[in-house]
Amino acid sequence: MHIHRPSHFLLRLLAPALLLLGVGGGSTAAGTAPSSSEHFEAARQRLVDAIERDVAATADYLGTHRLDPAVAQAMRSVPREAFVPPALRDRAYQDSPLPIGAGQTISQPYIVAVMSHLAGVEAGDRVYELGTGSGYQAAVLGAMGVEVYSVEIMPELAERAAATLARLGYDNVHVRAGDGYLGWPDAAPFDAVVVTAAHPKIPEPLVEQLKVGGRLVMPVGAVHEVQQLTVLTKQPDGSLQERALLPVRFVPITGDNAR
Repeated sequence: MHIHRPSHFLLRLLAPALLLLGVGGGSTAAGTAPSSSEHFEAARQRLVDAIERDVAATADYLGTHRLDPAVAQAMRSVPREAFVPPALRDRAYQDSPLPIGAGQTISQPYIVAVMSHLAGVEAGDRVYELGTGSGYQAAVLGAMGVEVYSVEIMPELAERAAATLARLGYDNVHVRAGDGYLGWPDAAPFDAVVVTAAHPKIPEPLVEQLKVGGRLVMPVGAVHEVQQLTVLTKQPDGSLQERALLPVRFVPITGDNAR
């Protein structure tokens, strides 16, 4: 991909969830540390305003100048502060990943918004997510009215995310611990699949569980390389139409089936 913009611009925008490099997004749309629900709310609105500007700035990559309104509305409603450790809640509305324990991070909001947009789903659709992490991405999809089935390979993260989502009332988000590479066959077929970890190959079980016409959104590439955030659309013959959009760095899909 030819880079049209300065590298510092991309580093600020494209520091995704589960970042391998220790480079977070530098934008702090939240301003000063919020200390009440009202401050969190105001910080959330400023962050989404900033994300919408950044989407417009990266339109050459994304193929769109604006987020799906349902995505923007969901991003404005999901309390990101509930998905980060208490000690980091004053940083919840920075546009950057944050550590959540177990060597993992909560996704950068820009990347969450972009992946949610690229999934191309609407209320009532069914989405599979590989890699629950904090539960933030699943919450955004749930806030869009999507039925979400999410698998997290680390049991402690799966338990924590499920508890947070239940406490916040996201009854349409289902979480379980296990090997996400295998999908969730009992809930298939899915209108979209969102993968929050990288792999050089597209997991075949996820392709099989995707509806014809459905989209699979994932970072494609090896762990020590810059990967490409890619949208793959399933064709009637089962093949995938592929479109690579953004350079990103994610940690790899883990588990025996990904080897």
